[in-house]
Amino acid sequence: MKRWILSLLILFFVAPAICQDATEIPVYQQEKESFRELKVTSDRFYNNGNYRKSLETNIELLKLALKLDDAYFKHQSYRLLAYDYLAMSDTVMARENFSKSIRFANESENDTAVAHMYMDLANIYSTIEPNYKKAMKYHNRSVDQLRKINDSVNLAKAHYNTVLTAFDAGKYNEGYAHLLRARKLQKFEPHKAFSVGLDNLMGEYYYSKDNYEMAQKYLRKAIEVAEREGYDLELENAYFYLSECLYNLEEYQEAFLIKDKYENFTISNMENALFAEDNESSVRFQIEEYRKEIQAAELQNSLQAQIVEKQSMLNNVLLIVSFCILFLLLVLYLAYRKRKELVAELRVKNTEYLMAKEESERLSKAKSNFFSTVSHELRTPLYGVIGLSTLLLEDKALKSHEKDLKSLKFSADYLLALINDVLHLNKIDSKTVENEQAYFDVREQINTIVSSFEYMRIQNNNTFFIEIDEDIPKLIRGNSVRLSQILMNLIGNACKFTEEGDIYVSAKLKDISSNKATISFSIRDSGIGIAKSKQDTIFEEFSQGSKQNYNYQGSGLGLPIVRKLLALSNSEIKLESELGKGSTFSFDLSYDVMSKAFRKEPEKPMDTRDLKDKHILIVEDNRINQTVTRKILEREGVICSIAENGEIAVAMEKDNQYDLILMDINMPVMNGLEATRGIRQRNKSIPILALTAVEVEEMRFSIYDSGMDDIIVKPYDITKFTQTILKHINGSNKRSRSQLQAM
Repeated sequence: MKRWILSLLILFFVAPAICQDATEIPVYQQEKESFRELKVTSDRFYNNGNYRKSLETNIELLKLALKLDDAYFKHQSYRLLAYDYLAMSDTVMARENFSKSIRFANESENDTAVAHMYMDLANIYSTIEPNYKKAMKYHNRSVDQLRKINDSVNLAKAHYNTVLTAFDAGKYNEGYAHLLRARKLQKFEPHKAFSVGLDNLMGEYYYSKDNYEMAQKYLRKAIEVAEREGYDLELENAYFYLSECLYNLEEYQEAFLIKDKYENFTISNMENALFAEDNESSVRFQIEEYRKEIQAAELQNSLQAQIVEKQSMLNNVLLIVSFCILFLLLVLYLAYRKRKELVAELRVKNTEYLMAKEESERLSKAKSNFFSTVSHELRTPLYGVIGLSTLLLEDKALKSHEKDLKSLKFSADYLLALINDVLHLNKIDSKTVENEQAYFDVREQINTIVSSFEYMRIQNNNTFFIEIDEDIPKLIRGNSVRLSQILMNLIGNACKFTEEGDIYVSAKLKDISSNKATISFSIRDSGIGIAKSKQDTIFEEFSQGSKQNYNYQGSGLGLPIVRKLLALSNSEIKLESELGKGSTFSFDLSYDVMSKAFRKEPEKPMDTRDLKDKHILIVEDNRINQTVTRKILEREGVICSIAENGEIAVAMEKDNQYDLILMDINMPVMNGLEATRGIRQRNKSIPILALTAVEVEEMRFSIYDSGMDDIIVKPYDITKFTQTILKHINGSNKRSRSQLQAM
C-alpha cells in the first residue's frame, strides 16, 4: 500500500512540474501559445486521473514539438507521455519515452531540462526498478540543479519527491532534512494538495519517532484540508497513522472510529483502482494506435527535415557561386552543429550503456544470491538425512537393516554431490571445481550404485546386468564422487526411459600400464531410444526427451552435467541410439593403479576420550540438526547445550563455561557472525567453529573476520567432524587472527 501511494504521489507532484518551466525558448508567439494551452489541458486530464485523454493531448503536443523541431519542446512532450504510460502501468513504453526525453534534454542544453532529467531518473529508480541508492543520487542532483537556477517551485517538489523515496525506504532521518526544506518553500507552491502532503509526511515522521502527540497534530491538520478538498489518497494515509497514534496514546474509542474511516477510504480507493484496471484493457486497445501516430509524426518530421536539408544544400550551392566567403562560414557552422549532434548522441549512448551495465550487475547479484540461498536450503535438510543415517548405521540393533541404511546414506551423499555441482555449473564451466583423488574399488562402487535403483527397477519391471572386466585392478585412484555422479545420471536416465526391458552396466579395461589404467564404461538399455534429430539437443541444459504415450519429468540437467563432468576429466560422452531400439552411452576414464605391494591399512580408531565430559554449546535454529549434532557428540560423552539463535548463545556464554562453541551462520534474531563478534568482546580464547551449510568460498573471509577459528561444512563426515573438534579442544589447531583472515 505504501509503495502504491508513493508512486501515485510522485506522479501527481512531478507531472504538474512540467508546466512550471522557468525558461522559455523563443518561438513564434502563436505556436508558443498553442503549446502552452495543450500543456495546461494535459495537466488537467492527468491530475483528474484521465490518463487516456492526457495521452491523446500529449500526442498532439508531441506533433507540434516535432513540427517546431525544437529539442526543448520535444523533451517536454516525451516526458509527459512517459508519465502517462507509467500511470497506466506500461513500464516498457514509459522507459522508451523517458529515454527520448533524456536525449532531447541533453540536446537542448537547458538548465531546467537537465534538472527534469535528473528528476526522471530518480523516479525511474523509485518506481520502475527500485534502487534506493541510485534514486537518492539523482534526487540530490535534481535538487542541486534547481537550486542553482533558483527555481523555487520545482525545488519544493524535488525535495518532496526525495522525502517520499527516503520514507518509503525507512530512512526517516535522511528524508526529514528534505521535508524541512520543502516546508520552507511551501509558499511558492499554492496547490493545497502539496501542503496536505507535507503535513501528512510530518505526521508520519513523528510517528516513526514515537512522538504521537506531534504526529496527530500534523495528521489532523492534513485531514481537515483533505476532507474539504476531497483528497482520498491523502485521507487514507492520514487516517491510518492517526488511528495508530491514538491507539498508542490509549485513546482506544477514537482510535477505533478513525480506524473505521481508514478502512472505508481503503476500500473506496481499492474500488477506484480496480475500476481503473477494468478500463485498462480499453485504454491499451488504443495505445498501439497512438504509438503509430507518434511514429508517423516522427517519420513525417524526419522527411520534412530531409526536404529542408536538400533545399538548404541547393541554396548553399547558389550562394557558393555568389558568396564564396559566406559558403566557407556556412561549412564551418554545419560542421560545428554536426559535432554538437554527435556529442549529444554520444551522451545518450553513454547513458544507455550505464543503464545496461547497472542492469547486468543487478542480475549478476541476484543470481549469486539465488545460488547462495538454494545451497543453504538444500544442504540443511541433507545434513539431517546424512547425520541420522550415519548414526543408525552404527546402531547394532539395526544390523538387519544395514544394507538399506547404506543405500540411504549413499543416495544422500550422492545427492549432496549432485547439488553442489548443479549449484556450481559456472565453476564447472570455468574449470575451477576441485578434483579430489582417493583410492576406491570400482566393483563395489558400481554394485552400490545399481542397488540404489532397485525401487525404480521394480517399478518399471526392468532387469539389470552388471559386466565388470576381471582384469580391472582391485583398487584404483581417482575422483570416485565424479564417477558416481556420471553413472547415477546415466543409469537413472536408462531406468526412466526403459520399461519391461534390460539395462546393461559394463566396465572394461581398455589399456593398462605400470601406473595407469584406462577403463571404458557403458550403459546400454532396450528402451525407447533417441531419434537422430534429437541426439544433439539432449545434452543441452533443461532439454527433455519425449515420445507419444510417455510422460517423463525431471530437471533436464542430467546429461548436460555428465558432459561437463567428463570434460573436466578430459573425456567425452558417446551416444549410439536408434528410435525404438534403445540407447548406449559410453565414455573412457583413466585412473592411477595401486602398487601391487601396497596394502590398504585399516584406519586407526580415533581416540575420543578427550571429549568425555567436555561442555560444548551448539548454536543452531533447526531442531532436526540440533538433534543430529547433539547425538553425535553425546555418544562420545560430551555434555551439550543448545541455543536456538545467536542472541541466546551470547547470553548463555556469558553465564556459563564452555570448552567449545559450534556456531551456525544463518539464524533468526541474531546470526552467527554477529553472535561471534559479541562473544569475542568478552572471551578471546574459547574455540568457535562455524557449522554451516552456506557456500564456504563466498563466506570464508566474513567467517574468519568475525572471530571464528575454523569451518565445518554441513553435511560433513562424522570422523572429520570429531577430529576437527578434538584439534581445537586440545589446542593443536590454534592460529593467529591475522593468519585466519589471510585465508
